[in-house]
Amino acid sequence: MALEMRGRCERCADAALPQEASARICSYECTFCVPCSDAMQNTCPNCGGELVPRPRRSAATP
Repeated sequence: MALEMRGRCERCADAALPQEASARICSYECTFCVPCSDAMQNTCPNCGGELVPRPRRSAATP
């Protein structure tokens, strides 16, 4: 099962987050840009879980 690579920050909605961009996610795949994640002290506002760096996919992975 692959992660859903969401393309926008869920907090500010202005930050485009292409697959190669740095982003933070929780275990439910809530996705935030790094500045928003830092402002929330790496805690997801939706579930209270830890926000960690989103893994990057290789160019060959769809």
